[in-house]
Amino acid sequence: MEKSILPIVVIGAGPVGLAAAAHLVSRNETPLVLEAGSAVGASVRQWGHVRVFSPWKYNIDPVAASLLKETGWQEPDGDYLPTGTEFVEQYLEPLAASPALKPHIQLNSKVLAVTRLGYDKLKTAGRENAPFLLMVEQTVDGRSEEIEILAKAVIDASGTYTQANTLGASGVPARGERALARSGRIFYGIPEVLGQERSRYAGKRVMVVGSGHSAFNALLELVELAKEEPSTRITWVIRRKFLDNLYGGEANDALPARGSLGYRLHQAVEEGKIKLISGFKIASLEQTGAALTLTGEHRKLPPVDQIIATTGFRPDLSMTGELRLSLDPSLESPAALAPLIDPNVHSCGSVPPHGEAELAHSQEPGFYMVGMKSYGRAPTFLMMTGYEQVRSITSALVGDWKAAREVELVLPETGVCSVNNRNLTDDSGAACCGVPKTKQVLKVEPMLVKAGNTGSSACCG
Repeated sequence: MEKSILPIVVIGAGPVGLAAAAHLVSRNETPLVLEAGSAVGASVRQWGHVRVFSPWKYNIDPVAASLLKETGWQEPDGDYLPTGTEFVEQYLEPLAASPALKPHIQLNSKVLAVTRLGYDKLKTAGRENAPFLLMVEQTVDGRSEEIEILAKAVIDASGTYTQANTLGASGVPARGERALARSGRIFYGIPEVLGQERSRYAGKRVMVVGSGHSAFNALLELVELAKEEPSTRITWVIRRKFLDNLYGGEANDALPARGSLGYRLHQAVEEGKIKLISGFKIASLEQTGAALTLTGEHRKLPPVDQIIATTGFRPDLSMTGELRLSLDPSLESPAALAPLIDPNVHSCGSVPPHGEAELAHSQEPGFYMVGMKSYGRAPTFLMMTGYEQVRSITSALVGDWKAAREVELVLPETGVCSVNNRNLTDDSGAACCGVPKTKQVLKVEPMLVKAGNTGSSACCG
């Protein structure tokens, strides 16, 4: 089959995936969006009760907004902070339902594998000319079947929210963690503490593990719960030994809602409403009766009843095992992007704009990971970054290399920039940060043979 007439497949119908589809349509390309869930924004819906700390003006892709306005859509107040549910209902659902995108979206379509038609990982000659082959599990009326889809390019915007990091300090589940997770004693992500999960935590001894904004949200909701249920006890466990910038920019943050999270949490710890334990690396979990006990390298913590794991997320790379991707061995992001986002170096607003050149793979031209997944295990992603990624990539796919090279991004600073970044990566998913609030333009040469919070930060892929 002639490659040029094949669609460009977008994996995932979250904010960045739908933005990619909007940019492709605006460039007269034919996208095919494959969404594993039964509705668009499936991952965002899982934290729908959380109010993001970035206002609407930072959460809407400009090209997507143009498509929506053609339908009579009214853009939300730019300074309003939406919840995840509001973000889906007022932006993602109308965008997916627009005449420009609706025909191109297939729900209940889980991508199992991406490879090259007729080429396994070992074959080289002619590889770049072969179309991509996607193995997809489609579910219709409760019945599933595997189908094959060919594509001339693939944009993987499947995110990371379904692949939570473990509690174990060594990057794998701690001893006993798998069994406790299966029994429902560990929640990965941000539970609806004041809503449907209330009975799970009210009057209980609750431990929150992690130091990012997802942890901030869970902790502050538990503090509110404790006002109504005074017997609720809250313990906060973090891996980092030093507390530098633990609470973010607070009053110096350009996003007041983000700064407020850190300020309120800092205050709650100072007032003794939360017991903070730092420098603790979890080695094992044990259940004795109804109590859960965590053991570290040198000590054991007092027992608790429930654990909330807000330790970040990592990409699921199983679907791309037959592709020759250039990934950084530690971050699991595209290799050229890794030095720009490495949390061991970049603690906040030092991540520069980036686009197609940094996201391409020299041995798999036409394949890109975007959005949260492009950052691998790095925790510094913001939604507007993903929108600029797909703008640059779409420009490259249609041959507009001038537009692809000129990468621009303006994001609010966190107010916590510091060269003292001791142990900043001790908790996966530590902080979602932006770049300085100044316009940056990065021009790069094209590489012709290369390819929200999660939690409260609008960090979603």
